[in-house]
Amino acid sequence: MSTFVPRQLHKFGGSSLADPDCYRRVVEIIREYSGPNDLVVVSAAGKTTNQLIDWVTLLNRDGRQAHETLQLVRIFQQQLIEALLEGDVADALLTQLHLDLADISRRGEQPLADDDIALVLGHGELWSARLLAALLTQQRLPAVSLDSRVFLRAERSAQPEVDRVQSKPLLNQQLAQHSQHRIVITGFMAGSSCGDTVLLGRNGSDYSATVIGALVDAERVTIWSDVAGVYSADPRKVEDACLLPLLRLDEASELARLAAPVLHSRTLQPVAQSTIDLTLRCSHQPESGSTRVERVLASGRGAKIITSLEDVCLIALDVSGSRDVGPVVMELERILQRAQLLPLAQNIEVDKGRILLAYTSEVVNSVLALLQDSGIVAELRLRDGFSLVAAVGAGVVNNAIHCYGFYQQLKDQPVEFVSVSESGLSLVAVLRRADTDPLIQRIHQSLFQAQKRIGLVLCGKGNIGSRWLELFAAEKSPLEKRHGMTFTLVGVVDSRRYWMDFDGIDPLGALQNFDDEAVDYLPGEWLTELASHTYDDVIVLDVTASSELAARYPQIAEAGLHLISANKVAGSASGEQYHSVIDAFAKSSRFWLHNATVGAGLPVNHTVRDLSESGDTVIALSGIFSGTLSWLFQQYDGSVPFSQLVELAWQQGLTEPDPRHDLDGSDVMRKLVILARESGLQLEPEQVKVETLVPDELVDLSLDGFFEQSAVLDDLLYDRLCKAQKEGKVLRYVARLDRHGKAVVGVEALAHEHALANLLPCDNIFAIESRWYRDNPLVIRGPGAGRDVTAGALLSDTNRLVAML
Repeated sequence: MSTFVPRQLHKFGGSSLADPDCYRRVVEIIREYSGPNDLVVVSAAGKTTNQLIDWVTLLNRDGRQAHETLQLVRIFQQQLIEALLEGDVADALLTQLHLDLADISRRGEQPLADDDIALVLGHGELWSARLLAALLTQQRLPAVSLDSRVFLRAERSAQPEVDRVQSKPLLNQQLAQHSQHRIVITGFMAGSSCGDTVLLGRNGSDYSATVIGALVDAERVTIWSDVAGVYSADPRKVEDACLLPLLRLDEASELARLAAPVLHSRTLQPVAQSTIDLTLRCSHQPESGSTRVERVLASGRGAKIITSLEDVCLIALDVSGSRDVGPVVMELERILQRAQLLPLAQNIEVDKGRILLAYTSEVVNSVLALLQDSGIVAELRLRDGFSLVAAVGAGVVNNAIHCYGFYQQLKDQPVEFVSVSESGLSLVAVLRRADTDPLIQRIHQSLFQAQKRIGLVLCGKGNIGSRWLELFAAEKSPLEKRHGMTFTLVGVVDSRRYWMDFDGIDPLGALQNFDDEAVDYLPGEWLTELASHTYDDVIVLDVTASSELAARYPQIAEAGLHLISANKVAGSASGEQYHSVIDAFAKSSRFWLHNATVGAGLPVNHTVRDLSESGDTVIALSGIFSGTLSWLFQQYDGSVPFSQLVELAWQQGLTEPDPRHDLDGSDVMRKLVILARESGLQLEPEQVKVETLVPDELVDLSLDGFFEQSAVLDDLLYDRLCKAQKEGKVLRYVARLDRHGKAVVGVEALAHEHALANLLPCDNIFAIESRWYRDNPLVIRGPGAGRDVTAGALLSDTNRLVAML
């Protein structure tokens, strides 16, 4: 019985393989993002296929130019091999290349049949697959190349469709032969039942990738190209176009139907018919973000994308005045549906007996021939010289603001007609030939620079969470005026239950009504529900100390959500875990801010990050990082036992619910690790030497038991206090990271005049030594704990985050 092997598939287009450096980047992408059983699909490198098409065209026109074109192909492919491979491997590929080119040249001596042309045009993918597989193996990533014609079955037609029933067992046979190898597969091609090459047409390699992904039940297919994904408009035409991290499948299909170059409708068919996730990324800048195509079908709120198309043609059907247009329209729909040649847009003028169909110049002649042969009762005319602009997004036709903005920008434009797609996913305007670039810029500005809607989800409703709710209620109106956005509390989550309401939750009534509205949840279930939100952006605020929630930070990023945290767990986790969170937010183009993790409202994280990003180098850090321990040691002069001070601080709410979490030094250690990382220094938690103030015999006791036996604390500290006082010093709990990388957290005896000794109770102090502040360290001091300043820090990060949006 075979065991299911989870796989991913990565597809690389011609621009991703355009030169030796591109190939090397692809190898590093595969090294970082793929596993040993994953699949890779490749296009022809650079412009290879175009050059082979030129060669076929020139054969009957100019034999000399045809020969020179084939020589350009030879030189390009040979240079790739020689730049990337060495020794026998390079020799073998060069020999195969020369044999292939000799065969192509020989075929060109006679008129080429369709089978021969298809065979010739598929060589670019063969050469890419062989070269990349050899390069991966040379780089100690075992790989084999596989000709897709061995297993993909399709028959030649205008739009060849892969026969998945025939193809799946053939592919499984190949996979069984190459376990623990990455398999590099040719895109663009399939084989017919009689062994001929079948080219899969425009965007055929992308279609190959999603079909093969569906055949192997891949978890994800990533299409790597020279763009990071789908933008709100073409970024070459609209400067402030933004990358969309998430796109609904039906929106992607509508965009593809309108002939947007980043997607093709056939590429999306296997995605719609399987469970694979589809992601679009840029191979030239892998960390520049991505677009994930999702199946979620929640109601949308309006347009997401403005797209345009040149070289649009119209087919006009004029029905004679004595005939009813209705039956002609029905017959027309039947003919076009059967041929899968539905128009980009259509307009029916019943009073004039006229039907207008918009098509790309590539397919319009095929449609015209089809209608001429169909016997449809109408006069047919072909008109060219048109352009198209469209606003695409679920709910666009029901969004009065977006509809108004779209129509307003069409004023004074040479509009032929405007139509609403049958799916309701787009507004389409067909114009007599015009410069559409300024028009889409104005539409983009009109629709997307209006007021954004920001949703907020609060995780943790305890001391800090309850204060944040009060502060948010008071500051909501100024926040909205400041940023020109609306802010709505849409969720409150605690450790067991959550309350989600996309219509909004009153922050002042959230705690009072939580028990009545909240429901129990399984781990991560509230994130799944949040995926169906309708807001422009959603920010999660984590004011817990939960390790379980911190472990879900990458999932929060992948869901397209921003994060603001006071939770120190992720920021002070192992370097591997910390960087996985950083990478997750970078890859999804989301933001993670966490100034509240150190110093509450003090601008500590901001300052050290700004120093590092401004060209300075942080050398050492020191200070008193705990408001609780600051208060305790400020009060501790021997007149009151330390244990009684701890109980007093606990009663006043100055400690954690269990004061041992303050006394064991772990909180200070976490802050030191976070601050070091923000400074650009590498520090692991286990590298910090931590002095705990909790004796072993008190560690496992209940809270009541701890307080009953807390006098043990006095024995540990009293002698050290007496010694310090004899030397004219005081005790303080200090964190230090020196210029040699030594990190220590513990009790120190300091002179009264020392900067770390003279603080107000509960104050924190941070001394930052850098290249620019070597002789006179930069010092930040002030309240470093408390519900007010921490809630304020969360609101400060909210201001920073939305400004970044």
